Order: sequence, then structure tokens, then C-alpha cells
Amino acid sequence: MVAIDLRGKTSLADTMVVASGRSTTHVSAIADRLLRQCKTAGTATRVEGLSNCDWVLVDAGDAIIHIFRPEVRQFYNLEKMWGGLRPEEAHAG
Repeated sequence: MVAIDLRGKTSLADTMVVASGRSTTHVSAIADRLLRQCKTAGTATRVEGLSNCDWVLVDAGDAIIHIFRPEVRQFYNLEKMWGGLRPEEAHAG
């Protein structure tokens, strides 16, 4: 699991979490547990991808959680896309 600070990069959320499950069943179980915990905490969520569970996205307001099968996570490589410095940050250092 990787947590990426999105503050200053986008207005979508403050944090993005990228996690993996070993199979579609595991991805489904992780997503189900997360959704139950959000409901218990009173956090409104939107969810996509539960129908096939290759990639489940949970939008919990200030946090966006992606749960992937390993092959799908590697293909999309969100950590590289969102984890890097913005061009103005790279030149400032």
C-alpha cells in the first residue's frame, strides 16, 4: 500500500491510497471492508469497479482509494503518475 499526498497537485482529494489484492476475490473483500468502515465512521463514499474487481475505486471525499489486482496496478502505475514532483517543484530544488 502506498499513500500519496495530493495537496497542491489537484483539487480531487488530499490523499490517494494505492493498494493491491491478490485476486478479484481479495480486491472485493478489501473494498467491502473499507466501505463498511467508512459507513461506520459516517463517511460518504462513491465506489466504482465492484462488478469485476480488477480495479476498485473508492472516493471517500478527502481520500481516494484504488484497490488493484497486481497486474492492473502495474499497468496503470498510478504511483509514478501522481507521486512525482510537479515541474515547478523539480526546478525549485
